[in-house]
Amino acid sequence: MRTTILATMAAATLAGNVHERAYYEEKFFNWLKEHKEVRAQSGDHFVRMLQNFADNEDLINAHNAANHSYQLGHNQFSHMNREEWRAFVKLGLARPDPEEGPLSIHTAPADVSTLPASVDWVSAGAVTGVKDQGQCGSCWSFSTTGALEGAYELKYGSLESFSEQNLVDCDSWKNSPRGRDHGCNGGLMDNAFTWIKKNKGIATEAAYPYVSGTTKTAGTCNSAVAKNSNAAPLGYTDVTKNDNNAFKSAVAQQPVSIAIEADQATFQLYKSGVFTGTCGANLDHGVLTVGYGVDATSGLAYYQVKHSWGTSWGQGGYILLVDDATLNNGAGQCGLLAGPPSYPKL
Repeated sequence: MRTTILATMAAATLAGNVHERAYYEEKFFNWLKEHKEVRAQSGDHFVRMLQNFADNEDLINAHNAANHSYQLGHNQFSHMNREEWRAFVKLGLARPDPEEGPLSIHTAPADVSTLPASVDWVSAGAVTGVKDQGQCGSCWSFSTTGALEGAYELKYGSLESFSEQNLVDCDSWKNSPRGRDHGCNGGLMDNAFTWIKKNKGIATEAAYPYVSGTTKTAGTCNSAVAKNSNAAPLGYTDVTKNDNNAFKSAVAQQPVSIAIEADQATFQLYKSGVFTGTCGANLDHGVLTVGYGVDATSGLAYYQVKHSWGTSWGQGGYILLVDDATLNNGAGQCGLLAGPPSYPKL
């Protein structure tokens, strides 16, 4: 009886889509097999997920049939509608005033032509593999560790993976040294750099593994875990806000933490290519810029950005954001220049 009711509900739900019900159901059930971590909370929720998947399937097909510089595709977020996606993204970036100001401000070089034509810190060995924040608004911690991992490799010649869980659990007003971030309810990269400085280092991923993606909450701070004291920054540097030349010169020097607006449906379903979709500068997501260049297919300049949504999202966990300083009144694509961008100084 329950199966019959669900089938009837699904048939009614999918009536407004492009294809017949069976088309979406087959794709949806195959998607569920691939993404076993996604669970329906009720019969109504299952039907809603199917409807969202069908709507996203139609969006993907319509977009990819047009002449765009980027392609869309299914991923672990295909069961979400726009409102659910926005609610998921907005948890990640809390923006209180920084606890401690920057050591310095990174400004544009006098001669921009001296900058390299392209930079790829992934190929250079200064970027760890793509990680997955799971069901926790901890993007800020992944952006922080990514920038620190890059700075550490460039100084010491060793690529270490640092612990996001150490930040999620311990970088809090409740603990000593006190922080200003909020675990799975968001944080700010500059404050996390300051906390690592006060803590005199941070644990490695191996010593303090990430679990909040599954538990969906911060755990109890384990201050007894050994930390790498060489990873304690002197402080952080902010890049001049809304200055593309300053930002590019900073990325040429090392990986840089940025905040962007990521709440658009096309961002949710991004698969490959240079993202030129409409997005504003209402910053809600912390990520890491790991390079820049010019796309051979479209001829568009881009910034390469590492996310914390696993490798099934985007281009193996990365997105190419169009390099266009005229967007969003100078804030750049998705507000990437507005943060301001920042990086740790070791």
